[in-house]
Amino acid sequence: MGLLVRSVVAGLAGAAAGLAFEPAHWVYVLPLAVAALTLLCLGGRARVGLWLGAVFGTAFMAVLLPWLQVIGVYAWLPLSVAEGLCYGLVGLAVGVLTHAEPGTRRRHGVPGWPVWVACTWVLVEALRGAVPFGGFPWGRLSFAVEDTPVAPMLAYAGTAGVTFLVALTGTTLAWALLRVRRAPVRAVAGLAGSAVLACAAAVVPWHATRPGDPRVTLAAVQGNVPGEGLEAFAERRAVLDNHVAATQRLAGRVAAGTAPRPDLVVWPENSSDIDPYTDLAARTAIGDAAVAVGAPLLMGAVVGDRPDGGWRNRAIVWSASGRPGAFYDKTHPVPFGEYVPLRSLLAPRIGALDEIPSDMVPGRRPGVLRVGPARAGVLMCFEVAYDGLVRAVVRGGADLVVVPTNNATYTVTHQVEQQFAMSRLRAFVTG
Repeated sequence: MGLLVRSVVAGLAGAAAGLAFEPAHWVYVLPLAVAALTLLCLGGRARVGLWLGAVFGTAFMAVLLPWLQVIGVYAWLPLSVAEGLCYGLVGLAVGVLTHAEPGTRRRHGVPGWPVWVACTWVLVEALRGAVPFGGFPWGRLSFAVEDTPVAPMLAYAGTAGVTFLVALTGTTLAWALLRVRRAPVRAVAGLAGSAVLACAAAVVPWHATRPGDPRVTLAAVQGNVPGEGLEAFAERRAVLDNHVAATQRLAGRVAAGTAPRPDLVVWPENSSDIDPYTDLAARTAIGDAAVAVGAPLLMGAVVGDRPDGGWRNRAIVWSASGRPGAFYDKTHPVPFGEYVPLRSLLAPRIGALDEIPSDMVPGRRPGVLRVGPARAGVLMCFEVAYDGLVRAVVRGGADLVVVPTNNATYTVTHQVEQQFAMSRLRAFVTG
């Protein structure tokens, strides 16, 4: 098979991997895509594997991330290429690990190469989740397994472990297809082992909570925004008023006995783009809403917003008596969304960066906040993708995890379903 044909097949396999995620969620093609890339790079030269892996990865990311066109094609395509290049390391590893050396023990590559190639997938995801600018973990293989028998394995193996299992299924399939002519019994045995592993995942016991665990009643208020896209939050007062009005209506239902009194009320990230510490009207409206519903209110606000001092993306707990108290400042800002890396170099050349005139100041501590009878672990939007941040709030004593999110920019795109899938999967991981 010529390089051009192999490149086209690698691109198609990468596109299939992208369709394994929401909204198409053809998740069962994911191991097949891994197997296809493995077979294409098998025993080849290192630079060919590097190229084919990069083609696979770029197609994968391009199909996964078209929602970035809300910001601009200049955000979608460069990020797809940058993230896709990382998968060149997978292709490189396949070529090196399966390279045969006649007359040695490596007549069929490194012994156990399907396992080592699966490990490479985990390492590539770790790399993507760390660099550049704090990483971009979107598209991890384990982020596609919601509503499958594999999902409960997240409680035992975590996201990295489930990525390894999915990748190992694909590499084992590739190995079996190679062996089926020379050693059909061993090939069938290998496939049977993968099937047993998948079946075991379907029957492992998993429970998010136990009968004796404490219970809290939580009310999530979605006030909505006047528009969508980059102008969604242009009417800041209207957004705040929408959330106050929705909470007041909830309070009316509680008073009438048609809704249970919540132990905690949650508003989204950016539910107030008006600083409630400095704006009396905003502070009064939010406090009155908390008093009316008779419960602590956890809400997202932009605090500061000064060109000389930056701003903070903050989750604030308001007491049932209407006073602001404990808070969490988002620790992982979104590059080119909440701050501009290399601002002095890029801002003069990219006019769209004028939309971000000042940078978010990151917080320094995990978001574990006492809210009424519970300790809430707060992850702001994009932070749900990062294993370390999730572990930090659970280890910090959180009884429940909440993910206040502002996805108004991405209304009617597939970003919303993809991020929601991550939140659902985190429930498996953390219990």
